[in-house]
Amino acid sequence: MVVLNRIYTRTGDDGTTALGTGERRAKFDIRIEAYGSVDETNATIGVARLSLAGESEVDAMLGRIQNDLFDLGADLCTPDNGVDPGYEPLRVVQSQVDRLEREIDQLNGELAPLRSFVLPGGSPGAAALHVARTVCRRAERHMVELSLSPDEIVSEPALRYMNRLSDFFFVASRYVNARGAADVLWVPGQNR
Repeated sequence: MVVLNRIYTRTGDDGTTALGTGERRAKFDIRIEAYGSVDETNATIGVARLSLAGESEVDAMLGRIQNDLFDLGADLCTPDNGVDPGYEPLRVVQSQVDRLEREIDQLNGELAPLRSFVLPGGSPGAAALHVARTVCRRAERHMVELSLSPDEIVSEPALRYMNRLSDFFFVASRYVNARGAADVLWVPGQNR
């Protein structure tokens, strides 16, 4: 159980923050950047959910994803570096990836195939989901960079989850755009 009875601690005033292991790292450390971007992705979902009137099924999926992203933040905050943090760290698992894939397939099953790339927009909900998609891609890039850094580990399920999540946002944006009918399609060279 998490208890937050004091919000400021002053321990970060020196430009560092604590990982779940207690280790302190600079606030610009790539691990901090990775889980900070995951948190940012989560915040964009909160904004997107405000724009999804009448889309209760997608809203419920987004609610599950927000919870998963807290799991992912906890996973990234507690590196798997052989140091025992004194508790069983929370990790993203393959079943979370599998659920996300099923939900992508469910939404995509109601969409016509694309004949062009989609421009962000259409409806407010779709536009907000495209913002979430791009922020998610940034978080994924940070996670990949972290995974390629010496002595840093990011689990395969965590990386797969973020890769699928941006796909989810794309499909969900089309779904809330009148099942693709309100998609704004790219017209190559249109303004030459």
